[in-house]
Amino acid sequence: MRTATAIATALLILGALPGAAQEQDQIVSSGALSYTLAPGDIIRIQVWGREELTGQFQVNEEGTIQYPLLGEIDLKDLSVAQVRDSIRAGLAQLFTTPFVTITPLFRIAVLGEVRNPGLYTVDPTLSVLDLVALAGGNTPGGNLNKVRVFRSSGETRVSFEEAQTRGRSLQEMGVRSGDEVVVPRKFFTRSDWQIAFQVVQIALSVAILVNTVK
Repeated sequence: MRTATAIATALLILGALPGAAQEQDQIVSSGALSYTLAPGDIIRIQVWGREELTGQFQVNEEGTIQYPLLGEIDLKDLSVAQVRDSIRAGLAQLFTTPFVTITPLFRIAVLGEVRNPGLYTVDPTLSVLDLVALAGGNTPGGNLNKVRVFRSSGETRVSFEEAQTRGRSLQEMGVRSGDEVVVPRKFFTRSDWQIAFQVVQIALSVAILVNTVK
């Protein structure tokens, strides 16, 4: 009796898994389905039940990736949703009803007044503040009101004082792979004021000493 119950439970779980995988696909990629992939982007492809087909793939300069079994896939001018459908169609020639999830990832350098500057691979649905947090947060001297985004074609300045900016995703802000997010230093930090105060004190002491000697 216990064996029959266990088998029935297992069958129910297995029957529910494809639906769960499909629901996860909708949740994970819904925020970035319309994003058009560009060279330098990384996509995380997950094929339910096929670990050998799951992994991260970088879009090369020609706008293509090399994918197991399917070979070279051209992603130029395709959205994430279109790439997902294309891979699903290709795998459907080999497997029954493949469930595919695709999440685009950006490679962004976080520099300046952050605790752990470096290159990060991130989900484009994160905000710039989330990106700074991944880099350990800003240092006491970091100025989050004047964060800048640099790319080869120019510079974009991001101000968190604007209500419409706070909480917006990297994708919505126009940030993309290869950009550099720089947290600049405050003009004067608390330590700078302390040093300046000490300098003034020393200068006053010297002035008093000189006047006393005279």
